[in-house]
Amino acid sequence: MRPYIKPRVTYTVYQTDHMNSTHAEDQEILTLMGEERTLDRGFRKLMDKYQERLYWHIRRMVLSHEDADDILQNTLVKVYRNFTQFEQKSSLFTWLYRIATNETLTFLEKSKKWQTDSVDPAKEHPAIMHLASDEYFDGDHLSLMLEAAILTLPPKQRQVFKLRYYEEMSYQDMSDVLETSEGSLKASYHHAVKKIEEYIKSKST
Repeated sequence: MRPYIKPRVTYTVYQTDHMNSTHAEDQEILTLMGEERTLDRGFRKLMDKYQERLYWHIRRMVLSHEDADDILQNTLVKVYRNFTQFEQKSSLFTWLYRIATNETLTFLEKSKKWQTDSVDPAKEHPAIMHLASDEYFDGDHLSLMLEAAILTLPPKQRQVFKLRYYEEMSYQDMSDVLETSEGSLKASYHHAVKKIEEYIKSKST
């Protein structure tokens, strides 16, 4: 079975999707996917529940719909193929987010267009230029400046900031997803906020 990617919904990049997952729903997915004869049905339920959340989790990092769709496809394929390796030591959503996060970071590290060597990424970075013309983006100039500031951060620090700022994820959940201590994540977020504030201040003077 090849995972089917549903058409995206017309949300903005900045919509926060709180993770109100229920244990009963996840347990049903795990039970179905644990049996060969019900694997595909379980995977469809998993996509119904998590595909949109994973898309926006990825999209907030890469900004581009096309890139997010590609990474989401890779994520879902990896989830389907490697489900037997999920030992259920963490929650299902944590495992899914960890895979999506790793796929996204790998993409960012390999993609030349995400290199931020330009003097002013707000003006020259292709992701910002693409986002400004995206029909699904309804942000203003300040929103674009914020995204430009975020692009000056290292990829992993960028991920920490977006998980905390946009998705309002707790440090405990972030620790499970990123496999990093809560103390390190708090420090990383603090430094990210400081860098972003300095960037925006420098562009506003």
